[in-house]
Amino acid sequence: MEEGELSRVESPGRSGLRDAEPPEATWPFVAGRRLIFLLDASSGIQRRILKRWIETNRPESISPGSCELIDIPPSRRQRRAQRLDPRLEACLAVGGDPLLAPLRVAWLPAETDGVREARFRDLLTLGDPRDPGLLRQAWVLRRDADRHRVVVAEAAPASALRTRWRQGGSDATQSLAEFVVRQAHLALERAERRLRGARYKVPRFVHEEILARPALRGGLALLARELGKPEAAVAKQAARYLREIAAAHSPYVIDLTARLIRRLYTRGYGERLHYDRVKLREIYALTQGHPVIFLPTHKSNLDHLVLQYALHENGHPPNHAAGGINMNFFPVGPLVRRSGLFFIRRSFKDNPVYKLVLRQYIDYLLEKRFSLEWYIEGGRSRSGKLLPPRFGLLAYVIDSFRRGRAEDVYLIPTAIAYDQIQDVGDYVAESRGGKKQSEGFGWFVGIVRGLQERLGYIHIRFGEPLSLAKALGESMPSGDPDADEQSLAVAKVAFEVAVRINRATPITPTSLVTLALLGADRALTVEETVTVLKNWVRYVRRHALPTTEILELDTPEGVRAALAALVSSGVVTTFAEGPEPIYAIGENQHLAAAYYRNTIVHFFVSSAIAELALLSAAEDAAAADRPAEFWSEALRLRDLLKFEFFFAEKEEFRAEIDREVQLHTPDWQRRLEAGSEPIRALLLQFRPLTAHRVLRPFLEAYRVVSDELEQLGPQASFDEPSFMARCLARGKQYQLQRRIQSAESISNVLFGTALRLARNRGLLEAGGGELVERRQAFAAELRDVIRRIDAIAALAAGRRAGLID
Repeated sequence: MEEGELSRVESPGRSGLRDAEPPEATWPFVAGRRLIFLLDASSGIQRRILKRWIETNRPESISPGSCELIDIPPSRRQRRAQRLDPRLEACLAVGGDPLLAPLRVAWLPAETDGVREARFRDLLTLGDPRDPGLLRQAWVLRRDADRHRVVVAEAAPASALRTRWRQGGSDATQSLAEFVVRQAHLALERAERRLRGARYKVPRFVHEEILARPALRGGLALLARELGKPEAAVAKQAARYLREIAAAHSPYVIDLTARLIRRLYTRGYGERLHYDRVKLREIYALTQGHPVIFLPTHKSNLDHLVLQYALHENGHPPNHAAGGINMNFFPVGPLVRRSGLFFIRRSFKDNPVYKLVLRQYIDYLLEKRFSLEWYIEGGRSRSGKLLPPRFGLLAYVIDSFRRGRAEDVYLIPTAIAYDQIQDVGDYVAESRGGKKQSEGFGWFVGIVRGLQERLGYIHIRFGEPLSLAKALGESMPSGDPDADEQSLAVAKVAFEVAVRINRATPITPTSLVTLALLGADRALTVEETVTVLKNWVRYVRRHALPTTEILELDTPEGVRAALAALVSSGVVTTFAEGPEPIYAIGENQHLAAAYYRNTIVHFFVSSAIAELALLSAAEDAAAADRPAEFWSEALRLRDLLKFEFFFAEKEEFRAEIDREVQLHTPDWQRRLEAGSEPIRALLLQFRPLTAHRVLRPFLEAYRVVSDELEQLGPQASFDEPSFMARCLARGKQYQLQRRIQSAESISNVLFGTALRLARNRGLLEAGGGELVERRQAFAAELRDVIRRIDAIAALAAGRRAGLID
């Protein structure tokens, strides 16, 4: 089935795409052939409408006897399997090569303010206005006859359909007449979609088409031999897996879900989503020639829903979005499956039949140019930062692309940002050792109830699309998605997507204000907060970083508004009984505040590393080559933080650091060679100083882990749960002793990343004296870095006190 072009009409006063004014159906061009109308009618009313249209619109040059009407099993409201009309089989068996033209009646929503759109109240009370029952059909014809149209699909000669039946790889059990009926339904879907608009581009006969694919049948036959099972049993298992996986779109549910989404997100956020409609039009243009894949960040349970609504209100069809099988619970599962979600098991590595079915499903979606979506991070970020990408589905897509299922595939990096997030409280609890709440109906009700306070706005940003054809070139052959060569290519593509997501992530006032308050060692007035933020706002503007709005955090009014929002959610507390209000992070709210800060911390990492590397070069009085010491330290920090942030390849990383320092001092490399004092003077050119605010929480968490590793016996087996519990206890002790400054460092999320680094360095397995030395060196490295962070903090304190410029 080739997907047809979709009409696009700008709507004054409304955003994006809207359905075009329904066109009038036209009589098929017959070119001297006998014409057979295939009537797709589920009621006598619809059949009478179609017959009347044929009688009214028949050209005078065509005699009534040259047209024949044959009923086909209706595609809608079919209560039981219906037998084919024997006349269809007869006309396909005889000569003459008649022209077959499918007809259907399309029902439209009522028009309100010049727009035909199904209202939420009508959807709930009356059902789908596009598929009315018999009584409603009669009522519409009597009260509002303009709400129906006759749809005439593109006609096809019987000979062409016969050839496609023989050559198209259809199910061997499907007769020619059954094939013709299915093609008639598909042709009518395409024709009706031109009438309704792009947002109702949904697949039909997914199960039938995929199960009939020669590639699937051949793969199942091979697996049956390998597994020693009957082929019929393996095929039955595959059909069951496909029912478990595949989405089952319903235009009615698509409309209903869109309105439910709006009612849901507006309970806690503004009336409109904030995004670039021009970008969406550009992405829409891409979808006309290629499949596109949206890869959004995952900060909240609302992420998929708000992206789905943004696409819907701009006339895009719903994405085929991958979701974990844990989300398939009543009533959420059946609803979201019919609006585009398909479900995947958490683990299926040892299930070859499941893997084959999933591969064929991805092949099908790419071939038909349907848009896909999944979270590149896998799960929700509990820290606010972008998580390392997961490769699973991306590997399947790249493998499908390499096997020629699409000429190109465009990946759309998508950042979804919130002024505040209702889930933050759960993330804090999990970071402190609590368990994640299981998904279910009660969990869903809790989400709805939680959206009662005002949390600001939701912002969606689309990064630069990434072409797989350009990204991969000829570097990788098709084959096993798990093969090493493919895995390397997948990792590079995933990394590039993550980098583009970070670039597109907008800075919110909330994130900058929490960054300022977390770095302060005391409560601040509004004016003091403005002073702290002044250099950060200047930095954002100088680097032209993306923001959710024009930042006004260098004004008391702008800062006061941001603080008020944080006070209302309890993240910030205020004391207003003195001469003027003062603000500080609320008790036990440091991890919540850190979540917002961490959403933007990646923008400042290069500057923080440059500061620490300069300080290292200045400290080493014996260094013969200070530039070499600078770059050596910068690369050491890059390696130390490689599981925390996305760094470019070494040469590009060096170029980024060079550009960062040049913004402060253009001739920095000459001054770097001049000795310790010029280097310290160079360091003081940095405004703001960032290392203590940006890197301290992560490195202090790493220090807790490294110190705990030092206490672990070299021959002791590593038990992660008990080790993490001891890290939490040690972190609390260090905070009380003021051995760590950041309360947000005491986090299982950050400890987990530190463990990844330790495992990467081989510090978790049992060993001897050499392992003890490497663990000690790891701890010493972290203590040394934190000592330099303390020095940067002292410089910043001196600047605030007016002791240094």
